[in-house]
Amino acid sequence: MTTRIDARFAQCKAENRPALVTYVMGGDPDLATGQAILNALPQAGADIIELGMPFSDPMADGVAIQLGGQRALAAGQTMLGVLGMVEEFRRKDENTPIVLMGYYNPIYSFGVDRFIAAAKEAGVDGLIVVDLPAEEDAELCIPALKAGLNFIRLTTPTTDDRRLPVVLENTSGFVYYVSMNGVTGSVIKSRGAVGEAVDRIKAHTDLPVAVGFGIKTAEDAAEIGKHSDGIVVGSVLVDAVARSLENGKATDKTVAAIRDIVADLAGGVRRARN
Repeated sequence: MTTRIDARFAQCKAENRPALVTYVMGGDPDLATGQAILNALPQAGADIIELGMPFSDPMADGVAIQLGGQRALAAGQTMLGVLGMVEEFRRKDENTPIVLMGYYNPIYSFGVDRFIAAAKEAGVDGLIVVDLPAEEDAELCIPALKAGLNFIRLTTPTTDDRRLPVVLENTSGFVYYVSMNGVTGSVIKSRGAVGEAVDRIKAHTDLPVAVGFGIKTAEDAAEIGKHSDGIVVGSVLVDAVARSLENGKATDKTVAAIRDIVADLAGGVRRARN
């Protein structure tokens, strides 16, 4: 079965460029503005969207995304609300892949079977659940795959050649390479090392490899995009939401700020191999 994610990476490969994968927190800074941001991403140049499921204890996230999750929760966001955002998005866009990203606790609380069915019905294409290791694939990964959802796994600089086949066994859609040890929002120290890591992963799989963590500018996107099938940008977008607020509230600059950054990054990925 070919998914929207498969089709989008194939399209980007045909265009000789990496895919631009953009992360935003579902419902940040408020439910209406969060929906407007989500809806604006494809036109701005996003190829694939990661939509954050807000959680009160996001252990892998830096300050920017932690605060984005807190804003979304304070605005009343729920799991049903995140799924509703996808459903609303699908009314106008049937092609752009959406991946839900977050932690297992909210999914477990919602109910795994209920979550998978609701996600599929809403138009979700894949899942990234950062705190479920491969040893727990029976918990969520296998049921999600059976339902037709891609399950994207994270690899890191410490995922060695013995561990990598275990991590990749049930991975589908793409492999998300975390470019550094640490949390979201850090800075990439060696672009060359990233390229070497992508090559090592590709020796184990035919799946596309997208690189995330530390990509902030169009220049970063162009440089990392030389070595990868996709680049993932999140913290800079969530931080831009925060900087656009006045007294904690969205302004007429909020959606435009995200749209402008994504458009700039999209230009970067299109320069990556030229």
